[in-house]
Amino acid sequence: MIDELKGLESNLEGKLFYDALWRRIFATDASVYRTVPLAVAYPKTVEDLKKLISFATKNNTSLIPRTAGTSLAGQCVGEGIVVDVSKYFTGIIELNTGKRTIKVQPGVIRDDLNRYLKSHNLFFGPNTSTSNRCMIGGMVGNNSSGTTSIKYGVTRDKVLEMKVLLSDGSEAVFSEITSEELREKMQLDSMEGDIYRKLYQELKSEDVRQQIISGFPKPEIHRRNTGYAVDELISAEVLGGEEEKINICKLLCGSEGTLALTTEITLQLDELPPKDAVMIAAHFDSVEKCLQAVVPAMRHSLFTCEMMDKVILDCTKNSIKYRENRFFIEGDPAAILMLEIRSASEEELTDRTADLLKTLSDSNLAYALPVLRNETIELALELRKAGLGLLGNIVGDRKAVACIEDTAVAVEDLAAYISEFSDLMKDYGQEAVYYAHAGAGELHLRPILNLKKEPDVALFRKITEDVASLVKKYGGSMSGEHGDGRVRAEFIEFMIGEENYNLLKRVKNIFDPENIFNPGKIIDAPAMDESLRYEPGRREPEIDTLMDFTDSLGILRGAENCNGSGDCRKPSEAGGTMCPSYRATRNEKDTTRARANALREFLTHSDKPNRFDHEELKEVLDLCISCKGCKSECPSNVDMAAYKAEFQYQYNRANEASLRSKAFAFNAALNKKTSGISPFSNFMFSNSLTSGILKRTMGIAPQRSLPPLSRQTLSSYYRKNQRKVETPIKTVYLFNDEFTNYLDSEVGMAAIKLLNGLNYEVKIIEHPESGRGFISKGFLKEAKEVANKNIQIFKDIISPESPLLGLEPSAILTFRDEYLRLADDKAAAERVSKNVFLLEEFFKKEVIAGNITADSFTSEKKRIKLHGHCHQKALSGVENTFVMLNLPQNFEVTVIPSGCCGMAGSFGYEKEHYEVSMQIGEQTLFPAVRKASEGTVIAAPGTSCRHQIQDGTGKKALHPVVIMAEALK
Repeated sequence: MIDELKGLESNLEGKLFYDALWRRIFATDASVYRTVPLAVAYPKTVEDLKKLISFATKNNTSLIPRTAGTSLAGQCVGEGIVVDVSKYFTGIIELNTGKRTIKVQPGVIRDDLNRYLKSHNLFFGPNTSTSNRCMIGGMVGNNSSGTTSIKYGVTRDKVLEMKVLLSDGSEAVFSEITSEELREKMQLDSMEGDIYRKLYQELKSEDVRQQIISGFPKPEIHRRNTGYAVDELISAEVLGGEEEKINICKLLCGSEGTLALTTEITLQLDELPPKDAVMIAAHFDSVEKCLQAVVPAMRHSLFTCEMMDKVILDCTKNSIKYRENRFFIEGDPAAILMLEIRSASEEELTDRTADLLKTLSDSNLAYALPVLRNETIELALELRKAGLGLLGNIVGDRKAVACIEDTAVAVEDLAAYISEFSDLMKDYGQEAVYYAHAGAGELHLRPILNLKKEPDVALFRKITEDVASLVKKYGGSMSGEHGDGRVRAEFIEFMIGEENYNLLKRVKNIFDPENIFNPGKIIDAPAMDESLRYEPGRREPEIDTLMDFTDSLGILRGAENCNGSGDCRKPSEAGGTMCPSYRATRNEKDTTRARANALREFLTHSDKPNRFDHEELKEVLDLCISCKGCKSECPSNVDMAAYKAEFQYQYNRANEASLRSKAFAFNAALNKKTSGISPFSNFMFSNSLTSGILKRTMGIAPQRSLPPLSRQTLSSYYRKNQRKVETPIKTVYLFNDEFTNYLDSEVGMAAIKLLNGLNYEVKIIEHPESGRGFISKGFLKEAKEVANKNIQIFKDIISPESPLLGLEPSAILTFRDEYLRLADDKAAAERVSKNVFLLEEFFKKEVIAGNITADSFTSEKKRIKLHGHCHQKALSGVENTFVMLNLPQNFEVTVIPSGCCGMAGSFGYEKEHYEVSMQIGEQTLFPAVRKASEGTVIAAPGTSCRHQIQDGTGKKALHPVVIMAEALK
């Protein structure tokens, strides 16, 4: 098949990959399944899609459509060619504001679409928890719903027209048509005509109609995705229903890419909801009481009715990103019901809020009813949205498993259904997870199982079988919005009956007689407990590491924490940092998820003595810039920067590090040697001839400027200018990191000036470098030695009263991050980490304490744009710097909503990374800096960031401490 794939590759305008790395990256989605595909295609044009269809037909293989790959039921897993349309099929084609419709390609991200529509006062209603990266094609494939379905309906309700490629390669456009137009379509001499003719023949009988009505879920359950939606088609008048027109799009929605390949989708839009909103976050001491409150609450006109249970809430306690969003939680609730009301009238909003509060109070079910308004509502909803990813925080092999997580029943049946469900779980010794869409009769219920163990795999099946029986008892749907996929497809026949299931098989055959479109989903699926991500009963490898990964029970389990939710695929417009390289390339290979998948795959399946010694791992980690965005933004806390450092160390044991890597790793030592001759060194760095030779020798991008050495080191300055402060407020220690000491000594001097001027005594003592260069290049033995020395030096010196302050985020924050994995004296490292701060953090604390006031600073007006360092964002927070810069009376500070600058230490200097580095900078940072008005000061605490801003925009950025030192009276 390799020769055939090579031929296909040469004929595509897009890309085709069939090497081991790409195939393994795409072997999983967000489900529990794993199947290594034949190849991965990034089609660029409709002609590419036609060629893929032809290839699949001729070579007896299949096509697995994929967008963001966040499917929970295994829809994106298969043996054929994965067809990823997320990179090139991303166009917004046509907006009709009069009709409130929009035509898009399937790779358009839902939130991107709504950002585009906002200025037109329109939006696309269905709102999944993955809305910042899920794509319209995937939403159509799954018939997604989300938090707003009780107000705006599901995706199927919004799809007006679909342009598709059929299994013979022909194009067809499906839309709403009358009975007369249907008869005309049935006369077509084409596959489209065949589809209309055969579907009509299958569904025209009143017996078939009654068979469907009696076998399918209750029609009042608007979240129902059981098999193909023939129950929607029979609502058409021509098939015995009451609706005047028929639309095959209703059948294609929820078909999981098994019937056709979609190229264009026309959607019905809604007007933006009223801006003013109130959310009542009702707290309950039991899940049962929470569910009893749903029906009376739903009598009010709610926009959202969402639930979180204690398991989800407890996961948020350990999430760096989401623990701040717990501000509204009172006590230790067993469940919270989030009820949102909106109105264009403040008076009406107040009245409706009072009515809802009265209903809840009269029920005597909730013990607390905090009321949230406007901006704070989004923070609370983000907490609920993070539910799926946060479940990955459960340490160890037991995980909250998706199998029965998508059941939906009528709202009136929900409390009784969950009561029986809970009894069922108790019989299995299970404490299930309850969260999501209570107002729609759907909770994402998950048993906690270890699918590496055969008994739990058996339980995986048994629980699903029993729940299927329970759902059928209530006339519900096993698949509400996540689809049937692999995990629930085998139960469709049980749920709807043999005759209805055979009807669905015939529908599949009408559209796809050669079975090339996503086989094994919905129809003729393999058993739900086959092809799992982990092989039950297999002895999992123990991976020895230099860094301490006991917090995740080892590096392998750390990588396994990635459950595929794909938060790392959100674009720069969605905010945050993760994942910079993916944002530049839009290749799945460059996501945190792909890196975690690759680590899991190669560490688990390697037959090498050194399991890290794989070129594929080197390739997948190459563009990881160790920004630490995933450490704080990944709901599963996948710490890819740490994993990469460990990989580099282990890989270098089998493959000697390059001269360039050594030079960057030992950069502090080199700078120390040349600092005494800084004028000569700087001449060599800046002269075009000598710097060019140096860059070529070291593999540095020729476009880069090389950072000059400071004329005087900070150590030298401090020795000569050490000042005793009389009756200081506090004595602080300043960490003289290798960047500040040799490259940015003026920043250190400014820090001393600032702190002394505010009546703080500053001490600098002899200590090693931070080890950041060693860590970034995988020289972990050297980093460990540095960490141990620094911990020993500072453990008995610093305290809450005399903390250690730092200026360069990537250096000082190693005390709070990597040192905890490297240090031998764990207890001492932990103690030290609690008394180490960025200077801005310390400044903010002292402002709050009243020790620093605006009186010490100028009243001069100044506009400042602030770009935060990635490590600062992940481990500290830009708000500390924002508060500091805002203290002077007339300073006007705005935070640039940028992710990573793109330099990332040595990454941006390396010639092969230069282009990606600049692409990252161009996403948000460079345009914001260029647009800054004349006289605006650009602030950036990171030395790499300041250098990147200089190279990318020609503007000089200042460390915030320099700005504040200059602002002293």
